Amino acid sequence: MDTAISKTSHEDAWNTVREVQLRCIGLQRVFDRFCRENGLLYYVCGGGCIGAVRHQGFIPWDDDIDVMMPRPDFEKLKKLWPEQMKDGRYVFCDNTETMYLRTMWASVCDEETTFIKERQKDLDISQGIKLEIIPLDGCPGNRLARRMQMFWALIRQIYINQEPPVSKGFAAETVGKLLLKLHRDWRSRYRAAMRCEKRMSRYPFAAAEKVTELTTRFRYMRNEYPKEAFQSAVYLPFEDGEIPVPAGYDTYLKMAFGDYMQLPPEEERQPKHETVFIDTNNSYRKYKGIYYCTEDHKEKQ
Repeated sequence: MDTAISKTSHEDAWNTVREVQLRCIGLQRVFDRFCRENGLLYYVCGGGCIGAVRHQGFIPWDDDIDVMMPRPDFEKLKKLWPEQMKDGRYVFCDNTETMYLRTMWASVCDEETTFIKERQKDLDISQGIKLEIIPLDGCPGNRLARRMQMFWALIRQIYINQEPPVSKGFAAETVGKLLLKLHRDWRSRYRAAMRCEKRMSRYPFAAAEKVTELTTRFRYMRNEYPKEAFQSAVYLPFEDGEIPVPAGYDTYLKMAFGDYMQLPPEEERQPKHETVFIDTNNSYRKYKGIYYCTEDHKEKQ
């Protein structure tokens, strides 16, 4: 059955969400096996974690699985995945000096699927279904140092996205534009972002009393989770198997999402990603020049 969609009926759209969820489960199981074999700690976070606790599976309208990892495990993953999984279906993706992804997160991509996001449709990058990965860093105990940590995280975000913050007021947007003018090409901006990342992540996970997520939106950067909530993972039922979540998942979810057991209003029960095209059975490469990297995009560059 071909699940490719662009414009669909309501019923077809929800069928496609389910097809995406099933592919996400397959991707997560590959990731889980890899982490187990290499002794890497990770936990499903966000909507996947809520789904495990509240639904024993996906939130019905969710369309991805995201994970967190302590920074040391994340750095090992970055090195080991390309070595052990090269030439395979599942590819590690991250911003580099020569690769701009227009996202703050690293990911593992299923190269035999298509999930083209509106935000990335002009980029010649892996456009398959992804499992996105957020590193967890230690928080400094000093309040000034903590403010500086978030400062560096926000500057990194500006350079990695190559965009000024447009929802934080005129002053923040102006500063963002000035910073981007200091580094006018991607290579220079990437190097500046990596200098910021080095500063923000210098507080070891192992030695910290609290941990935080810094490669994400500001509302989550501000959270300081007790480290014991993330010292280990526990496996909870999920669909027809199990997934790992933080041992202190209740503490984490309450801090990040409030009353996570309460369903959102019905009008908000929609897939969160704005997509151009989805095909769970064919590689995105089939659609280059059709749904992404089109002639229209080339003319605008």
